[in-house]
Amino acid sequence: MSDCCIFAGQGAQVPGMGKDFAEADAEAMALFDKANAVLGFDLKKICFEGPAEELTKSNVCQPAIFVTSYAAYLALQKKRPTSFACAAGLSLGEWSALCAAGVLDFDSTLKVLEARGRFMQEACAAVPSGMIAIVGASAEQLKQLCERTGCTVANINSAAQQVLSGSKDAVAQAAEVAKELGIKRAIPLATAGAFHSPFMAPAREKLAPVLDTVAWSAPKFPVLSNVTGKPHSSDPGAIRELMLEQVTQTTNWAADVESAKALGCTRFVEFGPGKVLSGLIKKIDAVLTVTNVSDLATLDATVSALG
Repeated sequence: MSDCCIFAGQGAQVPGMGKDFAEADAEAMALFDKANAVLGFDLKKICFEGPAEELTKSNVCQPAIFVTSYAAYLALQKKRPTSFACAAGLSLGEWSALCAAGVLDFDSTLKVLEARGRFMQEACAAVPSGMIAIVGASAEQLKQLCERTGCTVANINSAAQQVLSGSKDAVAQAAEVAKELGIKRAIPLATAGAFHSPFMAPAREKLAPVLDTVAWSAPKFPVLSNVTGKPHSSDPGAIRELMLEQVTQTTNWAADVESAKALGCTRFVEFGPGKVLSGLIKKIDAVLTVTNVSDLATLDATVSALG
């Protein structure tokens, strides 16, 4: 049985995350202290205590989820060393996966994610936009929905669930058109704006020079790309380009899971707050085994599950 490690994306944040890892292990605490030093603000306090409104800010929650996820990953490796066949993550989680695979170091990943979150927040503030989850749409219904509203596909979470991005008006219209088309459910999401869409082009442009300031390496094990749904190549420059594309392009989580299966993975371990990705995987293929590491209790449960 081969294992795939997966990393949480934005929206999974919750006050208190990472605290028990840090209180139980000096090395985990050192990660949060190092994050404070690199970022120049008290990320540790916000993670451990909130408030939720501060933790929700993109330039805070992106590095916060990364540090918590990486602390969870190292906690498992310390308690039960595990060789993963591949790694994946949703949106910012792909950056966590790249760090776990040695493509970027911890400090560089922090720096990139703070900037990425800040630039994405600025793009959201510049033009009112949003996202809407579409559940139970056929390929033809989804195509019609996009054509009639001008929305674009931001996330392919499974065959039965996609997320669209668009202007505020387009998202509102999508909810109405979905009813007309007989689509099962259309749920507007409480996001700052239209992520993974052309609305994020200014963020992509600003992020490019930041990516030139960090050192890139070939992955130590395969990391799956949200954009292609396939493993990144060993070329650091090509990885950089795909991570830039990821800001404005569709994230295809369903394809990542299928690629992990093609690499022989039948068991997935999710690192970071919550278990959103675990839930999506079970919807993609109920036969797959999933477990998550978000705190000490789930760490112990995962160690038991891995045997």
